[in-house]
Amino acid sequence: MTHSPSDAVTRDYAYYRHIFSGRRLPLAFIDLDLLDANAAQLSQQAQPLPMRLATKSLRCVTVLRYLLKEFPSFSGLMAYSAAEAAFLAEQGFDDLLLGYPTMESSEILPCLDWIRRGRWIAFMVDDVRQVELLEALATRGEPLTIPVCVDLDMSMDLPGLRFGVFRSPIQSIEQAEPLLVALAKAPHLQLQGLMGYEAQLAGIADATPKSGLYNRIIRLLKSWSQRQAFARRQAFASELRQRSYPLRLVNGGGTGSVGRTKRDSSVTELTVGSGLYAPALFDHYKEFHYQPAAGFALSVVRQAGPGIYACAGGGYVASGPTHADKQPEPYLPPGMTLIKTLGSGEVQTSLQSPVPLELGDPVFLRHAKAGELFERFNEVYLVRRGAIEQIVKTYRGEGACFF
Repeated sequence: MTHSPSDAVTRDYAYYRHIFSGRRLPLAFIDLDLLDANAAQLSQQAQPLPMRLATKSLRCVTVLRYLLKEFPSFSGLMAYSAAEAAFLAEQGFDDLLLGYPTMESSEILPCLDWIRRGRWIAFMVDDVRQVELLEALATRGEPLTIPVCVDLDMSMDLPGLRFGVFRSPIQSIEQAEPLLVALAKAPHLQLQGLMGYEAQLAGIADATPKSGLYNRIIRLLKSWSQRQAFARRQAFASELRQRSYPLRLVNGGGTGSVGRTKRDSSVTELTVGSGLYAPALFDHYKEFHYQPAAGFALSVVRQAGPGIYACAGGGYVASGPTHADKQPEPYLPPGMTLIKTLGSGEVQTSLQSPVPLELGDPVFLRHAKAGELFERFNEVYLVRRGAIEQIVKTYRGEGACFF
């Protein structure tokens, strides 16, 4: 199969309006032609490294299966909770890396049952207390070996500035010594992985419109941070291997740093997710541009004045700092804007549109982030070549809610 967008097809308002004519709104959709194009672009950027799919950015079992089947570059999943990992194992998935630590025993135990059945599920650790909990739970049933992965913090600290996120407390092998000592005393745990997620490279836009000075500063900080972060991960991985730890993987990167992270010689795999749907927060990066493959449609239910329309629903605000960029982005018809004093509302979203609209017309918006959109919908419409190909369940539609 050739994975590229439908040639000569314009994704304009008429295109999507025709596809969803007569369908109940609001609805969420994924344009499979554009999803394929994004997956192909990511595969090319990542070569020769494989990519692990970040499930929190996708949140749809059908889409996960599709990507793993159609694109050999994708291998394995990064789950965002232990309960989700057990859910995915039940769906038949294997090679599951938990991207975050967990202290919830009721969610860890089902994962241990799946490990006993032969699935590879690795737990993220960066604290002795996490190790002690996993070891204690491992003694409750038949013997097993629990794979674990150390989370290495990749942020850069400058005077008065932390360029990155507050993630793991471990930045050096010296800081990891208590954790390694605890692992040595835990007969059921085996250190098999190292992850260093350079959020400051992967998650900060550096081509924001009308922000030339800001963009230059961000690019400079990224360059400095990249050298520091890669050296840190390389040194840590080298030390673990010298100590004879059987590392199955060294994971790094995210959608915004695929091209950079693959140049780190210690990395064996990358993680991607958001770039497949290409939400609004990923529009302004210098090194890449992905196609807007996911969005949602609202129904116009009121005209409040000339060019002012109200739509049913739409208050799908993204997580993170509560800035305007976390609101949904009006997409089609082009030129629409949110009313600044109102924003997107739970029951009603007001928009200003230069294109005349009628009551009942659809309008299309994009979420600021990727998978969070599907926490709002039980179903997602999969479209290809101008038609609905399939309607499938999201995590929410499967009855799976993890946080």
